Amino acid sequence: MTHEVYDVVIAGGGPFGLMLANELGRRGISAVLFDEKSSTAFNPQANATQARTMEHFRRLGFAEEIRALGMPEDFPTDIAYFTRFARHELARFRLPSAREAREKVLTMTGSWSAAELPHRVSQKFVERVLRKHAEALATISVNYGWRVCEFNDTGDAVTVIAGAVEGGATRVVRCKYLVGGDGARSTVRKALGIRHQGDGGAVRDFFGGKMFALYLRCPQFYEVVPFPPAWMNVAFNDERRAFMAAVDGQGEFAFHTQLKDGEREEDISDEQAISMFQAAVGYPLDAEILSRGTWTAGYALVAEKFQVGRVFLGGDAVHLFTPAGGLGYNTAVDDAVNLGWKLAAVIKKSASPFLLDTYELERRPVAIRNTGFAKKFAESIGNYSPKAGLETESELGSELRKEAGTYLEAHGRAEFNIPGVTFGARYDHSPAIFSEAGESGSDLPDVYTPTASPGGRAPHVWLDARTSLFDRFGFEWTLLRLRPSSCKGDEIVAAASTAGLEVTVVDIDSDQLLELYRDPLVLIRPDQVVAWRGDEHAEATTIIKRVLGFTCSQEERAAG
Repeated sequence: MTHEVYDVVIAGGGPFGLMLANELGRRGISAVLFDEKSSTAFNPQANATQARTMEHFRRLGFAEEIRALGMPEDFPTDIAYFTRFARHELARFRLPSAREAREKVLTMTGSWSAAELPHRVSQKFVERVLRKHAEALATISVNYGWRVCEFNDTGDAVTVIAGAVEGGATRVVRCKYLVGGDGARSTVRKALGIRHQGDGGAVRDFFGGKMFALYLRCPQFYEVVPFPPAWMNVAFNDERRAFMAAVDGQGEFAFHTQLKDGEREEDISDEQAISMFQAAVGYPLDAEILSRGTWTAGYALVAEKFQVGRVFLGGDAVHLFTPAGGLGYNTAVDDAVNLGWKLAAVIKKSASPFLLDTYELERRPVAIRNTGFAKKFAESIGNYSPKAGLETESELGSELRKEAGTYLEAHGRAEFNIPGVTFGARYDHSPAIFSEAGESGSDLPDVYTPTASPGGRAPHVWLDARTSLFDRFGFEWTLLRLRPSSCKGDEIVAAASTAGLEVTVVDIDSDQLLELYRDPLVLIRPDQVVAWRGDEHAEATTIIKRVLGFTCSQEERAAG
């Protein structure tokens, strides 16, 4: 049997797999992707692209392409809470439209100093862009309608057998590494015998149990609802609680409600499903169901391992979220970015294979952190119940609506104003980072304090009206020189060159940046994480060896 040969096989064509394909292909690494679906997602699924993910899309050159998708550019991305969508508005957390975000980001400082702001767009649209750019790369082969059936890690390579979903054709691929990004029911993870750890299904009044999802079309919604449009609409009443994201701003929605005791999806007709939607709206409007299904809220699970031998896992295959705060898909993108540059460096032999061990060391704690934040957001909304009389047209009803509105507005701010979650993940305990004791500070969801302490995202500033500091960074490594006339870092550049590392030297003589970054030389990884900072007195060869995993191998041998 003829074997195809690739550097990497990717199982799964969701955001993780497609992003990984882009990261590898941009670096000339050959990869074949298999996904059993016939194409990218049809259902809306995730609907919030966080600012850090948008910064990664900017780094790859298609952030504006993503921001142009989804809802009209002047559509508000507010989170609004109602008793029922057409009855009483309780609270509203206002957020900018796509057009406003483009301008607002240029003036924001402190916690929200960023190259990009979040964008509210369905995952189905994002996947199409990721697929288009992956397929344009010469070394990438994207194959929907195929599944990874089995694999064998021989220690020096992995043999993968993929089968066509229809027709029975088989392909055998020999690769250096296999990456499983094949979702919550990951075949690859199960074959490795890796289990999840954490909360396997919290039960709550809402957002904790079996959820019923409708992807529907209802242009009449904007005619009967007397309130300004919002991206996220939340119904809060004691009959039918729900949340509903606008998909296109024209009348397509992703509607989710929790099934009550005795309700089973297989027993619910389409007419009954529409009635559920109507109950949340509070008006008997017509709607067309485009698709329907169920999912379980209440998960906060992280796999016990992200790697066995030459096989890696990422995305939903290693972490399952209740989608409060929209963290699942965004965490998956960060997984892919972290793993992508490391795989490429090892395959090209510029880094030690031990560098790959830092993928799990860095990303698993972040997955635990992020699922924990999402769980707290879900508890905040799910455990807060409507009081009797909330919907009555009375003085009591008015007071109860005011009380609920105060709580829900605070909740909305807590769940969706999360620069700390977005930018604050750190890799302080990674052996490939020159961590500094006592520099990381507290980890709060709503506060991000920019710091160039190694292990975190490089602090951002705007260099002029349209140029982000991140735009000056190289696609691979960057040496930021903040006193280029007196502190050149020539030894670091030379050591990197000897190691086969591509380093972009960025010279900016700026007191503002020197105050922010603290040291005149800053070495920044391909994922825009600070790996080291210091001055010319540092031992350049030691720095380069450590950030590429070579020192890690020596430490492990000594420990063994």
